Amino acid sequence: MSLETIATELKELKDYVVLIFAFNATGKTRLSVAYKDATKDPKTGKHAGVYYNAFSEDLFVWDNDEENQGANIRLNILPSSLNQFHSFLYENPDMVMENLALYAPSYRFRFTPYDDAEKGIESVTFFLESDEAAAIKISRGEERIFVWCFFLALLEVDGWADEQDAHIFIDDPVSSLDEHNIFITANTIFQQIEKHFKKKRIIITTHHIGLMNILYNLLKKGEKSDRYKNISSVKILKQAGDDLVLEDFTKNVFLYHLHLLQVLDEARKGQLYTYHFALLRQLLENVASFLGTGRIGHTLSQIGVTKPDDAANVVNTHSHKNVYYDQTEMMNATEQDYFNDIFSKLVEKYQFVV
Repeated sequence: MSLETIATELKELKDYVVLIFAFNATGKTRLSVAYKDATKDPKTGKHAGVYYNAFSEDLFVWDNDEENQGANIRLNILPSSLNQFHSFLYENPDMVMENLALYAPSYRFRFTPYDDAEKGIESVTFFLESDEAAAIKISRGEERIFVWCFFLALLEVDGWADEQDAHIFIDDPVSSLDEHNIFITANTIFQQIEKHFKKKRIIITTHHIGLMNILYNLLKKGEKSDRYKNISSVKILKQAGDDLVLEDFTKNVFLYHLHLLQVLDEARKGQLYTYHFALLRQLLENVASFLGTGRIGHTLSQIGVTKPDDAANVVNTHSHKNVYYDQTEMMNATEQDYFNDIFSKLVEKYQFVV
């Protein structure tokens, strides 16, 4: 099928939430454009919904001010149809900061408007709280988080998302993010789903298996899944010869355990947070499913954990804390001991290569 055909297929779905996995370079961003064309008013050309994709990110371009050794380094915002909504953010920068605060940034920012304020924000300057006069360049990951938070704030400005209110199409907001920030970004996306529940469609595309898995579980298995599981669909966009196809998602399509093993092993080498228990539980569940039991307690017993019931309680307790939200605290020593013991025994028992 062509992307235009797939966009039409998406348009005709009855689901309020559509989650789509696709590998990079498959056509996720082009699909968002095709969907925009498929849903706009054929007479007026007016867009039915709003979009976050690579084009949104491309509006933000660094001016490194090399002639002055970076003294006025800043992130320019290229002119677009969105500039007309900037003035509210310029007057209320806390709208961006409220979203950004979830990521605990080490920097602060200020907006510089055009001389004609109606033209919107011209640039963003970043600085450390300890030295507001010295402009700094933030990392690629930090930049993507800032742009995402800027977009989230724009969704609250009158005249845009409240008028183009048929849908929100979110295309891959997680490039250059570490696993810790993937959980926070998933949280912000799920907040949009909860806010617009049965009011407008939310379409999310991603190449990131972790983000896919988190949102899948929130929609289909989480504490609030009864609300969403029958009005949401999960799809895979993939190449089939020279064509693209959009298929229903089944979890056995991907070797999730390999991804989870890699993520958890990297976390052990860096910093463990309590949300990593949620990933560990998913890994144990995958193994339990393979063993034909579906119970993580059985897996814990099989790998040689001394007190499997106690260990299962620790894993389950941390995995069900508000379903992945508010789990950004670091593990304490006892939690790390439980985690490392289970992970090491699991790798050793089944000879996983990490």
